[in-house]
Amino acid sequence: MIRFEEGATEDPLAQSPEPDWLTLGEASRMLGVAPETLRRWADRGRVASFTTVGGHRRFSRRAMQQLLPANRERRPRLAQLGASPERISRAYREARPRSGGQLGAWLSGLDSEEVARFRRLGTGIAESLLAHLDAEEPAQAVAKLDEAAGLAADYGAGCARLRLPLAEAVAAFLRFRGPFIDELARTARQRGLDTREATELLVEAQAACDRLLLAFIEAWQP
Repeated sequence: MIRFEEGATEDPLAQSPEPDWLTLGEASRMLGVAPETLRRWADRGRVASFTTVGGHRRFSRRAMQQLLPANRERRPRLAQLGASPERISRAYREARPRSGGQLGAWLSGLDSEEVARFRRLGTGIAESLLAHLDAEEPAQAVAKLDEAAGLAADYGAGCARLRLPLAEAVAAFLRFRGPFIDELARTARQRGLDTREATELLVEAQAACDRLLLAFIEAWQP
């Protein structure tokens, strides 16, 4: 039976609620960092945590909230999460066909100068798209998307100059879009973006890539 002290007006159990503890995954998603990063912070004493009998880390929700900027209005920048044009380019090279098929034959038929030119355009598109997605001001976002669209148009014009049929040209461009979206999705998953942030990022990226595809096709057409 619970006894109340004289003058007490509340249940003493209500004054000492059980702490709200988060798992490593939950805490890392709240902060927008990778679980490995949060584990390293805890190991170095930068973040308080405790380990359960079963060997699992637990973090105080209140302590995690104190690490967040007040009223966080946007996701962490992609550059902070590890997304970079170099990673996008590597994902593209890993995804593109090595040989065989019309697209593979077209790529293998390019001389080194043309390969280098298309590679520069692809890297430039990735840089502009990432900057567009990370832009904090609407005007900057528009400018970076326009920049990426201009580079996509140069890509389309280059395919037209090489007399690549439109269907194959579009397939070549989509070979860039696929790895780009996949790399963003991988980054969102591994770096612990919450569902809302990840969804908004991928929707915005898809819309930007659609804009680039239109610019690509318009430049290819005579």
